[in-house]
Amino acid sequence: RRPGGHVSDGMRVCAVDEIDDGGVRLVPRDVAGTGDDVAVFNDEGSFYALDDTCTHALASLAEGWVEDGTVECPLHAARFSLATGAALSLPATKAARCHKVQVRDGAVWLFPGEAPDGQA
Repeated sequence: RRPGGHVSDGMRVCAVDEIDDGGVRLVPRDVAGTGDDVAVFNDEGSFYALDDTCTHALASLAEGWVEDGTVECPLHAARFSLATGAALSLPATKAARCHKVQVRDGAVWLFPGEAPDGQA
C-alpha cells in the first residue's frame, strides 16, 4: 500500500463491457477509501472518474447525463468536464475532484485520490 492507504496498482472496478457507453459504475466511499462515492463514467469508450456529489448541491452525478466529454447534474443541470472535473456551467462554480482511471487487461481500474495523468 502507498501512504494514505491507497493500493499502488489501483482497484479493479469491473470489466470494460460492464459499463455501457454513457453509463456509470458507482464505487462506494467505504470501498474507494474516499470522502465521497466515486462515479466511473464511460463516454464513447473513454473512462473517467469523479467524486459523485455535485459541487453545487447534494445530487448524484452518477444519475446525470453523459455526453461529449461532460456529465450534467440531474438536479440543476450544471455540467462538469469528465477529464478535468471543471465546472462548465452554472449553477456549479467549483470543480469536482477527478480520480485516475486506467483500462488494462479488459478491465477498468480506479486509483482513488490520485489525479489523472497530466493533472496536479
